[in-house]
Amino acid sequence: MITLCNDSHSNFILLGFSDKPYLEKVLFWVILIFYCLTISGNMVIILVSWKDPKLQIPMYFFLSNLSFLDLCFTSSCVPQMLVNFWGPEKTISYLGCAIQLYVFLWLGTTECVLLVVMALDRYVAVCHPLQYTTIMHTKVCVQLATVAWGTGLVQSLIQSPATLQLPFCLHRMIDDIVCEIPALIQLSSADTTHIEIQMFISSIILLMAPLILILSSYGAIAKAVLRIKSTAGQKKALGTCTSHLLVVSLFYGTVTGVYLQPKNPYAHERGKFLTLFYTVVTPTLNPLIYTLRNKEVKGALMRLGGKTRDSPHSSEYSCTTVQRLAMLDITV
Repeated sequence: MITLCNDSHSNFILLGFSDKPYLEKVLFWVILIFYCLTISGNMVIILVSWKDPKLQIPMYFFLSNLSFLDLCFTSSCVPQMLVNFWGPEKTISYLGCAIQLYVFLWLGTTECVLLVVMALDRYVAVCHPLQYTTIMHTKVCVQLATVAWGTGLVQSLIQSPATLQLPFCLHRMIDDIVCEIPALIQLSSADTTHIEIQMFISSIILLMAPLILILSSYGAIAKAVLRIKSTAGQKKALGTCTSHLLVVSLFYGTVTGVYLQPKNPYAHERGKFLTLFYTVVTPTLNPLIYTLRNKEVKGALMRLGGKTRDSPHSSEYSCTTVQRLAMLDITV
């Protein structure tokens, strides 16, 4: 019986908002516009971070990692989402669903850890400016980024196979817009208690623990800012953190609502909109949040577009210059 239910040749059906066809037509165009903005906005961030010598510092290295991650994250689910919203055909193959689950979980977990790494960078910049270049040197930055991507991959390789081994019987209709663990658990005909416990523990470790670390780092930053006597200095120092905090709020506020929500029909329906938000809206807003509040990125964009003529400059910065950028002039 289990073998029949787990037939790998059977397709899944992503129901999405099939009970609201008018909403799906509207969402198709909204998502398409957001997806185009996500691709262009994050590509610009990656380009200017790579091309402009003034942005060859740790913060922009991590920011370009976040932009690349957002590009991959949205591309893992949005094209299928657009196909499903456009017409009545809402099927996705077992292999397609499995790939989406692996990639989706990998990149989602990576973003959780990467946001912690970015908070650590801001903590060192504000609380230990004199040691900033010593602590956050190139090798350490690469190692931290590798840890973020590696953690996400390990989590996906552990959680995804356990979920896909569940027996999926009868209609194989996934009441969601993407193949993610909570929706697949609900579809299974077996006892999923062990998977739910595993998911809950993973959520605590990879969602709540990173969030606590981020808030703790910003608590230390706030104490350091209060020791600055100049009001202008305090505002500039706080400005280095507001964009990152906003991104953290958008991502964690929606993801925790999906993976830690109670099990009831209202919460599940709300979860679809939350999934839509962190897969479509948040990756679009991230580059806007960083560029609109960041003088360095806006300056790099103007230089890249040929709107300003800067004198030749070296890509190497003195310790004093990097400390000043890290502490005061960069709005992160």
